[in-house]
Amino acid sequence: MIYHTVVIEETGESYRCAPSESLLAGMERLGKRGIPVGCRGGGCGVCKVEVLAGSYTKRVMSRAYVSAEEEAAGQVLACRIYPTSDVRLKVIGKMAKNVCRPQPPAASAAAV
Repeated sequence: MIYHTVVIEETGESYRCAPSESLLAGMERLGKRGIPVGCRGGGCGVCKVEVLAGSYTKRVMSRAYVSAEEEAAGQVLACRIYPTSDVRLKVIGKMAKNVCRPQPPAASAAAV
């Protein structure tokens, strides 16, 4: 299966995403706590991102959350876009608080 690499600009984190899955589905695998996920159908606007580089296919998104001008500028809903190449994105919606916050350091292995 083909996978594309998606990089989150603010954190430098990356994840693999198949062309058959939305960028949001791939992002959820990062395991960050508190990533707000709404309707998953393009109607709530929670997962708004800006695609800085790369290509994707898209499905219908509510104009209440993504205007035609925003869409033309690469501002889309992560639940409604599917990568067709590697993608670099910026989190701009309600997800930014949780996706872009620093992760706590990993616990050190206990001495044996």
